[in-house]
Amino acid sequence: MTPPYAVPETGAAVKAADRAHVFHSWSAQAVIDPLAVAGAEGSYFWDYDGKRYLDFSSQLVNTNIGHQHPKVVAAIQEQAGKLCTFAPGFAIDVRSEAARLVARATPGDLDKIFFTNGGAEAVENAVRMARLHTGRHKVLSAYRSYHGATAAAINLTGDPRRWPSDTASAGVVHFWGPYLYRSAFHAETEEQEAERALAHLEQLIAFEGPQSIAAIILETIPGTAGILIPPAGYLAGVREICDRHGIVFILDEVMAGFGRTGKWFAADHWEVIPDLLTFAKGVNSGYVPLGGVAISPAIAETFATRPYPGGLTYSGHPLACASAVATINAMREEGIVENAATIGDTVIGPALREIAERHKCVGEVRGLGVFWALDLVKDKATREPLVPYNAAGAANTPMAEFAAACKAEGLWPFVNMNRTHVVPPCTVSEAEVKEGLAALDEALSVADAHTVG
Repeated sequence: MTPPYAVPETGAAVKAADRAHVFHSWSAQAVIDPLAVAGAEGSYFWDYDGKRYLDFSSQLVNTNIGHQHPKVVAAIQEQAGKLCTFAPGFAIDVRSEAARLVARATPGDLDKIFFTNGGAEAVENAVRMARLHTGRHKVLSAYRSYHGATAAAINLTGDPRRWPSDTASAGVVHFWGPYLYRSAFHAETEEQEAERALAHLEQLIAFEGPQSIAAIILETIPGTAGILIPPAGYLAGVREICDRHGIVFILDEVMAGFGRTGKWFAADHWEVIPDLLTFAKGVNSGYVPLGGVAISPAIAETFATRPYPGGLTYSGHPLACASAVATINAMREEGIVENAATIGDTVIGPALREIAERHKCVGEVRGLGVFWALDLVKDKATREPLVPYNAAGAANTPMAEFAAACKAEGLWPFVNMNRTHVVPPCTVSEAEVKEGLAALDEALSVADAHTVG
């Protein structure tokens, strides 16, 4: 690994240029203080002061093969020397190979791949395909979800990032998905939670009119909303409901896909096959922007002689596809998916459960592979969240102090609302995980100070 080096004057210049010209997403521009990053490799990145951070966020849960994987870097360089870009209407070798490898990895017979620039565009196009295939307009999605920030995707999103852009005109209806720890259905067991969540969905469909519903879209495992592992039978139940009513079943695997859960796709844990599957992030660890939709034969056939009314200038961009080919091949050759499964089963899961026993602030631990969340609470008995829903400013102090404590320990956390997620790269080593969990353990003591009982 390249050792961190201190050049604070360069860091100051980088930050000054950023603050002068870069408009940041999801931020109040005058109050943010972005870290100037000097470099990254594997599970780590570092700033211009020479401080190194263990990346327990995988950036935005996308660097599944870690930073600067040499095989992927080399593939991008090689493709740039051969053919940098070409319009999507042409057959390009690396585009075809990327599509073949993605289709091979997806569950079932999702053999046609429509490439996009990222996850939100994948969702946009999956919804468009479903509406055109069915001739219906409504789409159902869960409240605890995130599907992207473009027009349809942000309306589908359930979390508060939807609120400023919610036009209430996109034909979207939200429902409650399963979440036993904070059950909306007064369930006491996973079996009850699955049954009651499915009954709720059935009732909603009846009242909305099944003949008007084009699709149900679910994150297979809701990610930003809390890594909510669905109970046994739930996804199969949604599949059956969709089949019965002629509704397209879309699984959003943008965050959970490509090894994150210890399987190629999270759907593989429950052997459920959707009609459309959206992907991005881990397909090439974000080295070059890429996403897409994997399409069932029935939906692909809809557009066999009928033109599909959608496209992107950079669909199947050669540099992005080259990075995807190299990523997928490296994941197979190096056992990266298997590493994620083993690390989750033998290191992360057991250690987090031990940490939960030591800390008053940890209400629940849940996860698979390298996809875990700690639900932080003010009171374990009542399960009151450590901070209120969508807390900001002073109300969010406990989580802000916890995040600052992590960073002081050289750990970069993924924090959302009252949760901290443990989402390192799928390539993370046992030693790196133990280093990160030790820092996390220490930082949770700061959160403990805000508990009662």
